[in-house]
Amino acid sequence: MTLLGINGHRHGVTPVTDDQTVVAVDRLIADTLGRLRADWAALSAAVVPRPDVLHTDSVLELLSGLLATGGKRFRPRMVHWGWLAATGGDDPVGYHHVTRIGAALELLHAFALIHDDVMDASETRRGYPAVHVQARQQHVRWGSFGDPQRYGENIAILAGDLAHSEASMLAADLPPHLRALWRTLSVELMIGQGRDLVGAANGRRDLEHALAVARAKSGAYTVWRPLQLGAAAGGAGPELFDALERYGIAVGEAFALRDDILGVLGDERATGKPVGDDLVAGKPTVLLALATQRFTPKWQRLLARTGSGELSSEDVAALRQELIRSGVIEEVEEMISDAVRQASDALVSPAVHPAAAEGLRRLAHRVAWRSA
Repeated sequence: MTLLGINGHRHGVTPVTDDQTVVAVDRLIADTLGRLRADWAALSAAVVPRPDVLHTDSVLELLSGLLATGGKRFRPRMVHWGWLAATGGDDPVGYHHVTRIGAALELLHAFALIHDDVMDASETRRGYPAVHVQARQQHVRWGSFGDPQRYGENIAILAGDLAHSEASMLAADLPPHLRALWRTLSVELMIGQGRDLVGAANGRRDLEHALAVARAKSGAYTVWRPLQLGAAAGGAGPELFDALERYGIAVGEAFALRDDILGVLGDERATGKPVGDDLVAGKPTVLLALATQRFTPKWQRLLARTGSGELSSEDVAALRQELIRSGVIEEVEEMISDAVRQASDALVSPAVHPAAAEGLRRLAHRVAWRSA
């Protein structure tokens, strides 16, 4: 792949695009899975699976199936733009790290999705049965012993662990300063997920907590840290890191807030997940925090039942309508627009290479006003 040269770089060379980076990342993921399959087959060769019964190969098959469903590849794209903001694209050595980081992030994301679906009891992911649901269905199909639900969740945990292990193996080959950032991203992901679970269990409905969860679980992990990793791969200095952090925090907030809206008002055909799950689970989202502030006593009583397991589909539909009528959705849309403006302002910094600035602006809009 030819790297770019513009504004003083090699004349006539076309910039590498984030789509091309995604292709390179997907190729590395495929290679990683190929090596994993070969190792798996060698290590399990002593046991020949019998027909019409459960077998451990399903762990690998279920992980491979999830990865085959695609995804938006936001995190590899953020790595790409962070690197481009630092280098303008004329950096073959750094670009090698970009593709490795991107592939590692997608495998880490697969781990997070699989475990998140178990924690949230979500039945679908990307329009397909969630990994634990597929494993549960296999258990039922073959008339196996034990609890199908518990079996499905256990197999999903193993599939997620396998994804995490492969992500860590890819990250292990990065230079020390990138491995340190990778560890920070991984720890922040766990903190964000933990805050989500603890907040729901504690019945948190305050805006401060909801924003903290959004920033740790979605913002840093999806936007700021991948940008930082890409910029670090390109040898960025403090001024660029500062600009990208301001951009990343703002876009990360927009990403999380859009997720909140899609979770209650999205089109299931586009999101691939049941709408209303966040309300049923009582997740400490910004929507619920604002609803707690705005709703009248009548609606507060229904709102208090979120997370209790007592909400009917009619209750969820009523809450969705009240979120619109009360102005909560409009307020969150304004927060998203404000975050995008803050992100655009951050890109005015001279430290951001011109080859990346406009692309980062477009990406902020794409993240903020996506439909899935």
